[in-house]
Amino acid sequence: MSNDWFSQLKKNYKDVSVTEEGIDAVGFCEASEEVVRLFDLLNSTAFAPVKADLSGNVTKIRTKYNTDPNSYSTLQKLVATEAREGKERTATQGLLWLLRGLDFTSKALRRNLENPEEELSKSFTEAYGLTLKQYHSFVVRPIFSLAMKACPYRKDFYAKLGSDLSTVQAEMNQWLTALEKLVAQMNEFYKTGDYGKGL
Repeated sequence: MSNDWFSQLKKNYKDVSVTEEGIDAVGFCEASEEVVRLFDLLNSTAFAPVKADLSGNVTKIRTKYNTDPNSYSTLQKLVATEAREGKERTATQGLLWLLRGLDFTSKALRRNLENPEEELSKSFTEAYGLTLKQYHSFVVRPIFSLAMKACPYRKDFYAKLGSDLSTVQAEMNQWLTALEKLVAQMNEFYKTGDYGKGL
């Protein structure tokens, strides 16, 4: 049994159930909570705003889900139901921002995985420019820039993920592939239904 970080996840994105009704809301939230723990390995102090944002958005989804687990069993049902209700779309907004944060994280780690000579600070900075930066104000951008400069050295980060680099890279690739697929599916859902309008 491997003792690396990915094998110890309470919920892996590759194990999140996807049916005709959509992506399992609870499973997605559980897997996303593990991403918050991943940022602890990067630098818990510098990435505190990122972690708080991810955690807060997961909480918004869970809070809505708990009001009616059957109606909100999948992410798609949750968003569509909130849209029909026409009231505050707190969970829809939370999920939208969670997806943006996860897109940023996955792009940074994917870039780093595919560029073995590149340091994390460079990978995260490039990913930020492609994802979250466009949504952030001039006040927020410097906070994120500071966090990315505080990334640990690549070799130290991968060592924290596990002792065998090839195993860690293979498991990270599987985790990322599953995450990227889920994010792409939800982004397309938001786009098709215009669910992000006004959020």
